[in-house]
Amino acid sequence: MLIEQPPKLYRWLFPGAIWRKPVEGKKTVYLTFDDGPIPEITPWVLDVLDKYDVKATFFCVGDNVHKYPDIYKMVLDRGHQVGNHTFNHIQGIRKFSKRYLHNTMLASRHIESNLFRPPHGHMRISQFFTLRRKYQIVMWDVVTRDYSKRMTPEQVLDNVKKYTRDGSVIVFHDSLKAEKNMKYAMPRSIEWLKEQGYTFELI
Repeated sequence: MLIEQPPKLYRWLFPGAIWRKPVEGKKTVYLTFDDGPIPEITPWVLDVLDKYDVKATFFCVGDNVHKYPDIYKMVLDRGHQVGNHTFNHIQGIRKFSKRYLHNTMLASRHIESNLFRPPHGHMRISQFFTLRRKYQIVMWDVVTRDYSKRMTPEQVLDNVKKYTRDGSVIVFHDSLKAEKNMKYAMPRSIEWLKEQGYTFELI
């Protein structure tokens, strides 16, 4: 099960990956979204980000970009950053490396970015070292667990408040699975983070 902060072992296994990115003299956080873009959720997320004047990084599933190119273009046109999240949202540890890397390459035909985040945060060591030749691997410091049916919207918001620190990379999901929790917690998280003096940066 994913936890709100990654174990130290993961940091050791994936050297050079971004887990947290503090900036000296500045309270900074990095807001990220996984699994979109989809027409049911992503435009709403973009409107909320516009409202609060926040830029974010969207780790996109290639198949979704292929299906909804207009939504993907909307993400870019509004000044946000994008990253590769494989073509079919597959876990590296459950696939042979050749298939996993091919799936990532398929996504790259639709997503022009040097950023990559493995779905579920899982991949084989060999996959990591191959992918980091081309990509900056971006993990996270805080996963909100907005996707979990076991979490209430209030608990998702509490995860942000409890675990965020200077330089945190925060993960929400622009997906149907996360819709209820994310729509409650994401705007309230932005408001709380701004009240705490955090600024939002792109990775």
